[in-house]
Amino acid sequence: MLGTLSAAVVITMGLASCSAGAEDGSADGAETVFRVAFNQDINHPQARALTELSDELETRTDGRYALELYTDETLGDQAATIEQVQSGTIDFAVVAGPLLENFEPDFSTVNLPYLYESPEHQMSVLNDREVVGELYDTLVDDNIQILTAYHGGVRNVYSTDGPVKTPADLAGQKIRVIGSDTNVRMMELMGGVGTPMAQGEVFTAIQSGVLDGAENNELIYSSLSHDEIAPYYSRTEHLMMPDYLVTNPTVWEGISEEDRAVFEELLATSVDTELELFSAAVDEATAAAEEAGAQFGDVDVEVFREAVQPLHEESVTSDTARSVYDAIEAARG
Repeated sequence: MLGTLSAAVVITMGLASCSAGAEDGSADGAETVFRVAFNQDINHPQARALTELSDELETRTDGRYALELYTDETLGDQAATIEQVQSGTIDFAVVAGPLLENFEPDFSTVNLPYLYESPEHQMSVLNDREVVGELYDTLVDDNIQILTAYHGGVRNVYSTDGPVKTPADLAGQKIRVIGSDTNVRMMELMGGVGTPMAQGEVFTAIQSGVLDGAENNELIYSSLSHDEIAPYYSRTEHLMMPDYLVTNPTVWEGISEEDRAVFEELLATSVDTELELFSAAVDEATAAAEEAGAQFGDVDVEVFREAVQPLHEESVTSDTARSVYDAIEAARG
């Protein structure tokens, strides 16, 4: 179970209640409804796990707390929602791991390509405070507190220009990546040109030729109809990037110790729920993309793994980064 991260300063703060307009109609009866920003749709495994968590939280706290998900970037893209969490405008946000590198460079360590051997390995280490507690605590002074890590899928390259089997196939191709130096460098080593861009802009950019493709998991590929414009999906399996549920430390400190313990228990359960849902959703998304005309192809993963190895050496430089990296490696198998 993920333990509570202690805030540097405890500030008494009113907890924001949700107004009408969220995507699902749950949690109307709770005393305090936390607004949760989410950039995918309500059927995404993370959204479903959080909805289930909300129902249980409301029951277990006798109606004191619940969550309300604002899906499909209703409250802004992920970078914008981090800022809103910091300012206290919204209570929680689900954000991609690489975005936290902008606040603490050592987060690049847990976002490295080919770092995790399985989703279960990833979740076991990223929700273990013995492994990541010191790293997560570095964000508290930035008014960001990580409550839990979720599996964000296995990312692969997809393109308009044909299958990608070797780094040479990516030469000159502009591939959308999440905005972080680590991701840009990763794509460079893989042979392409990493191009940061908000998720909502990717379809039009590929369609118009501004981008040649992107890299993401099967759920995003299918649900955002990228399979219609970039039909070659190559299983590079280069990245298993975590997503985080984050809050402002003052929001977390405003919850009673008893209710925080309930919340933490439910968060731990939601991680397992999300893993199960994600696995099933990948199968469904793959079938839907193939029906839409996508072509899925395997690659020599070891060629790409070797190509990005310099990024590991470049990123793991501080004592904190080395400690986290070594613990993740030790937990393999």
